[in-house]
Amino acid sequence: RDAPTSHVNPGKMAAAGGEPSSHVPSDDLFQTFISEVKQIEKRDSVLTSKQQIDRLLRPGASYFNLNPFEVLQIDPEATDDELKKRFRALSILVHPDKNQDDPDRAQKAFEAVDKAYKLLLEPEQKKRALDVIHAGKEYVEHMVKEKKKQLKKDGKLLDVEEDDPEVFRQAVYKQTMKLFAELEIKRKEREAKDMHERKRAREEEIEAAEKAKREREWQKNFEETRDGRVDSWRTFQAKGKKTKEKKNRSFLKPPKVKMEQRE
Repeated sequence: RDAPTSHVNPGKMAAAGGEPSSHVPSDDLFQTFISEVKQIEKRDSVLTSKQQIDRLLRPGASYFNLNPFEVLQIDPEATDDELKKRFRALSILVHPDKNQDDPDRAQKAFEAVDKAYKLLLEPEQKKRALDVIHAGKEYVEHMVKEKKKQLKKDGKLLDVEEDDPEVFRQAVYKQTMKLFAELEIKRKEREAKDMHERKRAREEEIEAAEKAKREREWQKNFEETRDGRVDSWRTFQAKGKKTKEKKNRSFLKPPKVKMEQRE
């Protein structure tokens, strides 16, 4: 299933990777777009338990599920009451107790739903998710504007495939998912960098502590063996002095007495 895109307020945020867009689809086009999105939401909201589990655990789910509105299949403009009702209904569908034939996958699906719901309960987290969705839509609007500008420059009809509400919806969905994925990759890179820095700092801290410990042990050993070293040195000096005196005495021989000879 292609996830629904949200009803967002255009013009609030600069498009990621592009300039802010001033292009806004006509009211009729936009209303058609919203209508189709809601129809898709209504259709997918009644998926069976197995289908919901498959949706939440499909290949690439780790990135698809970064969008909490996509996980819960709910319009970003939904009220808190609508959010609670949707969470309750979806969590019951994928709960392990209801899917005892596939409890492990059901548990993972339930955790994805629970995580998305808790994220949307946090105002700051919800705002960030909405900002990404707004940016995705505005980026597509910007690209449509640029395409039409080029067509006008070439003297061609200003018709682009995104004029079709379904194509426009798909483009917004893909761009939104791409933005969520890029942000997650950057977050992981920052996390890995921070972890590396913490590890390096910890290793330096351990090395410094070990060095200080070695120095303390050396100093302690030095102090404990001071008397012994002094005694050894004194003994060495005393022995050296005696040896020197002995050598000196061996060289100081008395002169030979010459016998007087009588004539």
